[in-house]
Amino acid sequence: MSDTTPAAETAAPYRYTAELAGRIERHWQDHWDEHGTFAAPNPSGELDEQPELAARPKKFVMDMFPYPSGVGLHVGHPLGYIATDVFARHQRMTGHNVLHTLGFDAFGLPAEQYAVQTGTHPRVSTEANMANMKAQLRRLGLGHDRRRSFATIDPEYYRWTQWIFLQIYNSWYDPDADRARPIDTLVAQFEDGSRQVPGGAAWSRLSGPERADVLSGYRLAYVAQSPVNWCPGLGTVLSNEEVTADGRSERGNFPVFKANLRQWMMRITAYADRLADDLDAVDWPEAIKLQQRNWIGRSEGARVDFPVRADGGTKDAGDRAITVFTTRPDTLFGATYMVLAPEHELVEAIVPAAWPEGTRDAWTGGHATPADAVAAYRKQAAAKSDVERQAEAKDKTGVFTGAYAVNPVSGEPVPVFIADYVLMGYGTGAIMAVPAHDSRDFAFARAFELPMRCVVEPGDGRGTDPAAWDDAFVSYDGKIVNSRTGDAPAGSAAAADPISLDGLGVIEAKAAITTWLTARGIGEGTVNYRLRDWLFSRQRYWGEPFPIVYDEEGTAHAVPDAMLPVELPEVDDYSPRTFDPDDADTSPEPPLARNEAWVTVELDLGDGNGLRTYRRETNTMPNWAGSCWYELRYLDPRNTDKLVSAEAESYWMGPREGQPAGGVDLYVGGAEHAVLHLLYARFWHKVLYDLGHISSFEPFHKLYNQGMIQAFVYRDARGIAVPAAEVEEVDGAYFHEGAPVSRLLGKMGKSLKNAVTPDEICAEYGADTLRLYEMAMGPLDVSRPWDTRAVVGQYRLLQRMWRNVVDEATGEVTVAETAPDEATLRALHKAIDGVSTDMANLRFNTAIAKITELNNTLTRTSGASGGVPRAVAESLVLLIAPLAPHFAEELWARLGHPGSLAHEPFPVADPALVQDEAVTCVVQVKGKVKARLEVPPGITDADLEALALAAPAVVEAVGGAPVRKVIVRAPKLVNVVV
Repeated sequence: MSDTTPAAETAAPYRYTAELAGRIERHWQDHWDEHGTFAAPNPSGELDEQPELAARPKKFVMDMFPYPSGVGLHVGHPLGYIATDVFARHQRMTGHNVLHTLGFDAFGLPAEQYAVQTGTHPRVSTEANMANMKAQLRRLGLGHDRRRSFATIDPEYYRWTQWIFLQIYNSWYDPDADRARPIDTLVAQFEDGSRQVPGGAAWSRLSGPERADVLSGYRLAYVAQSPVNWCPGLGTVLSNEEVTADGRSERGNFPVFKANLRQWMMRITAYADRLADDLDAVDWPEAIKLQQRNWIGRSEGARVDFPVRADGGTKDAGDRAITVFTTRPDTLFGATYMVLAPEHELVEAIVPAAWPEGTRDAWTGGHATPADAVAAYRKQAAAKSDVERQAEAKDKTGVFTGAYAVNPVSGEPVPVFIADYVLMGYGTGAIMAVPAHDSRDFAFARAFELPMRCVVEPGDGRGTDPAAWDDAFVSYDGKIVNSRTGDAPAGSAAAADPISLDGLGVIEAKAAITTWLTARGIGEGTVNYRLRDWLFSRQRYWGEPFPIVYDEEGTAHAVPDAMLPVELPEVDDYSPRTFDPDDADTSPEPPLARNEAWVTVELDLGDGNGLRTYRRETNTMPNWAGSCWYELRYLDPRNTDKLVSAEAESYWMGPREGQPAGGVDLYVGGAEHAVLHLLYARFWHKVLYDLGHISSFEPFHKLYNQGMIQAFVYRDARGIAVPAAEVEEVDGAYFHEGAPVSRLLGKMGKSLKNAVTPDEICAEYGADTLRLYEMAMGPLDVSRPWDTRAVVGQYRLLQRMWRNVVDEATGEVTVAETAPDEATLRALHKAIDGVSTDMANLRFNTAIAKITELNNTLTRTSGASGGVPRAVAESLVLLIAPLAPHFAEELWARLGHPGSLAHEPFPVADPALVQDEAVTCVVQVKGKVKARLEVPPGITDADLEALALAAPAVVEAVGGAPVRKVIVRAPKLVNVVV
């Protein structure tokens, strides 16, 4: 660090120090706020009054919604915020009308848990956290349009969250139109008979509750009794994404169980194809696209019905059939048993009273009856996460249900098991097990002594008897064997219309068997998805209330738009009722259910029924709700009549050349949101697009994932983290209070005692130094370790640049009022060219390196020339302005310019000055350097070859020998082969 002792300060009172940086930064932050420097005008009004901006192209730059944590920011948090600010500032200076702002995703479990612990209302703690975070972010000099900021907890914001929910609730997905349509259009089809009511009843004969039940099967938001992740320790249900791989809650680390509960769901599965296909229209990292496609999990195959049989497979069990989805219908002849997910709805219906004669002991789990076995196994499976249940390495478990089904192609009875490796979240929750050709089925068959049949000929010499194999044979290009219906029982569909797949390849066999199944009405070709409908209920207080009420018959009714927002009431107890974390036999009790004065209301819903008594929905929306659409509210945050005006949405996010789907121009955030926020936001956006509320069909055009700032974690012999600031390094080892400690690179955080706050760095060096250091640490998309000792390097860069413009003793500007020489001009324009390219491509670390190199060049030459030429100094200030804005603003003002430089044109390179005047070309003969030629940078291969062969030293080296080949790499290399 430079000398900042009192004596040094007296000798250089105008030196750039942390104290001076602080004064400069506070001044310019106040100036920006006072003058609305970063206010982005909207069309249809503001832009009309600013014609100079109306002609500019727009640029909408966004960060992922921050959550206002009570512990405030550490230096890892603002990495993305600083990056988007640098990019946005550069875009303003290159002639764009830039929208860049930041709000707060303020609902959620942390504030509620804090309220439960302290008795402080979540709004009080959340608003205090937001105030602290706003102050920290302001200190960093972020150029946000503060008029557009909001928090999801603002009633005027969540009014529109509730409004969007009602748009989704009052819509259905019309497969013929391939889009969402108002639910009234479906009702009209039922009324005029153009669409048949499920079950065949006339719409006019249905009661109100019956009609509601029918429509619920179509609505995009609906209530269903469904398997959910129930966490007794938190007293709430969780989405799949909120459950860890070991079956515990992300928040609190409590056990999570499977339970069937009545919950609000979003029919995101209706959009599965569009969510997958439209990824081609956006500029996202391929890794994120792949994660979304894998989560959606689209696969083609066949649906096959297996009739259920009773008494060991000898008697018909009625109309029941187990439907499976398989991507390998060509292996149907190899299905020797079936497996249902423990939660499958048919399990209880097919379980007989007693074990069928001949049931093996290995199949019963030691239980006296099938019902006992199934009940015990279901309880065991409910305590495991989906990841645990599908783990390849674990032993396969399960029990026989006592029921049999019939293989439709062979007519053979096959036993039906339940096992935890089959999930309700994929396919139909049932599989036909082909153990010879699936490793999981193979392991299960071995454990339960089940038969295996080879139906795809192995090409590895193992033979066709699976009993001799070590594992299944899985192939997609083998020949089909042992797959013909000749031995099917008399009277079966297979015997009546035989088929043989023997000798066919996999693709041909798939097509043949699918056609056969379809013709007989026992199957059909279909597409399946891994994606499940989105669980949208939470048993919490601190979330958006649902705009739904229920009548005395339990029928749901939407609250009219005029009654929005349905505000969250005050309560005395914020916590949902929690239970013994290990007690799965419990049910949720939301906090709002205890506020009877709010729950029971008299309303006139405007439906012609007058004033009636209703009960409000007591669940709240998940914290994802508010972040599903906030990009749209940034466009028009004070509009009280509409979610967003058509003009604002079209201007900022509408489709245009190069962006056919429309959306935000640049969206920066962490890769951890690949299949949570990003998928949910795309779904909401597409519904709004279908209903005609917006013109873009994707919310985010370009996505960029920033890396993480990491820090060293030091642990003592007990494994407990010790304060990183108190650790000393001695001869490559690390000690805390004299005791050795281990060091490992990891996350930065308060609990790990390695957090460094931006406030500390700003106080010691200034905010601009922090900004420069974070941008200079490495490529933005790569994680990198924090090193406080290295921050001083960027501090010194600013000090050297300051000295090139300001006299540290007098404070006077020292630039020379002379024209720069050609060497200085070339250095400047090369820097401008490189920095411009780097800024546009988010390569801020290399941009800083080029600025540093230019400043060093000016430092070396300014003494001899009487100071840095004004034109060069001003260009240098503009180059660093997006990165160190307060510093640049101050120098710009000292150089005599009034007002802010935020909208000053960014320097433009002169192509003629970017190229070197001459380049040294090396000429080799037989691999040895024989000549060096000074040539123009743009010389052609032909001209360079002629010049090289004519060089005296080359002529001498060739010595009259025939030239076999001349390899030219203009302008730097010629290799002559003789």
